[in-house]
Amino acid sequence: QVQLVESGGGLVQAGGSLRLSCAASGRTFSNSDVAWFRQAPGKDREFVGAIKWSRVGTNYADSVKGRFTISRGDVMNSVYLHLNVLKPEDTAVYYCAARWGSGYYSPIPDIPEKYADWGQGTQVTVSS
Repeated sequence: QVQLVESGGGLVQAGGSLRLSCAASGRTFSNSDVAWFRQAPGKDREFVGAIKWSRVGTNYADSVKGRFTISRGDVMNSVYLHLNVLKPEDTAVYYCAARWGSGYYSPIPDIPEKYADWGQGTQVTVSS
């Protein structure tokens, strides 16, 4: 059974930084796409970014480009989301999600329906 667990959320002032972690158990991230989504109260779940493990390709939402970075861990069951220059509008629950068996050259999806497994989420709150 695959389980994804996020950690690292918290309260931070605008302009600050956080690092979120996504750890998988029951399976490794090799040959997968791992995405981060976020959901603020009253809003739809929003794509933040994703990484294709096999070729370290990434895809980011325009709203976070240049501020957020996704990286692989040293072991094949960890992915990180580095959040920099945080803004109050970044406040949301952040989820990691995995899509298994993705092709090396296939595009990295940015819609939730393409991802099979999800974590429980971690809250990020940015104060002004």
